[in-house]
Amino acid sequence: MNLAHLAKLTSDVGLYEHSLGDEPRREHGYCVDDVARALIVLLRAEGRATATDSALIDVYERFLAQSQALDGRVTNRCSADGEWRGVASTEDHWGRALWAWGTAVRESRSADRAAEAYERFRISARRRSVHFRSMVFASLGAAQVLEVLPRNDPAMALLRDTIALLPTVPEGQWVWPEARLTYANAAIPEMMMVAGFHLNDNNLIRRGRHALEWLWQLQSSAGRLSLVPHHGWSPGDVFPSFDQQPIEVAALVDACVTAYDVTSDPLWQERISIGRRWFDGWNDQGIEMHDPSTGAGFDALTSDGRNNNRGAESTISYLSVEQRNASLLESVA
Repeated sequence: MNLAHLAKLTSDVGLYEHSLGDEPRREHGYCVDDVARALIVLLRAEGRATATDSALIDVYERFLAQSQALDGRVTNRCSADGEWRGVASTEDHWGRALWAWGTAVRESRSADRAAEAYERFRISARRRSVHFRSMVFASLGAAQVLEVLPRNDPAMALLRDTIALLPTVPEGQWVWPEARLTYANAAIPEMMMVAGFHLNDNNLIRRGRHALEWLWQLQSSAGRLSLVPHHGWSPGDVFPSFDQQPIEVAALVDACVTAYDVTSDPLWQERISIGRRWFDGWNDQGIEMHDPSTGAGFDALTSDGRNNNRGAESTISYLSVEQRNASLLESVA
């Protein structure tokens, strides 16, 4: 991965959320959402980490540690000068922090750092969120913990409580567990598949795979992706629609990796490649959505081209997809 732009967005405090063009907008500060996303991607590759990679990991781990309250809630926003703002809560950033800590438990090459990450995971996993997406993200972290600590009580409880939030949908009707698609949609079927695996529930795995297949078919046309726009989608809305954001591709590709792990069906490998090609211009505008010279991702595919800002979320999303596709190419080489 080319981490030049990610490094440019990173200070000794954290990861700047927004950019104007390729310049960090320091006045907007940092957020846990993006730091957690970045840490997950870098930890997946820690075995090949360069000095730059390791320095970024150090910054992101320290930032997440500072965001955690004693009761397990997490504060999301921090100013450019390092002042935490707002109240600690269990909104989406809480779930993403748990996802990052769970990934550190599984992927960290340092036993001490893995142990510290587990302690932070354990403290925050005692909490619950009223926000379904946040519980989904937290459960993806729980699944990472369970890869190392099978049947771990806090992780298993988190999975069970998240699955309990899923509505029962009559067969043949609207398959999605929400009334409207919103953002990072594929994280939901991915959570269902990993939860089904760890809870030994084959029906849940099947439901997750079915929901992911439905989501893929909805967002694919002529061998390329046409994504749910940033304002969401309900039956009756039309495609293509804009703005389309890279996070949807990253979530889809992550879910395809999980689907392949569960099924060994090479169809999911092909779809990982299709997701990667979206950034190369296999999209509704035929325009490149990353800067190969810096590793930056552009913020959105718009009705008249693209948003040329290169913020943290879009850059991390691109890097995640690049990483997943590279791993696929290595596995089949």
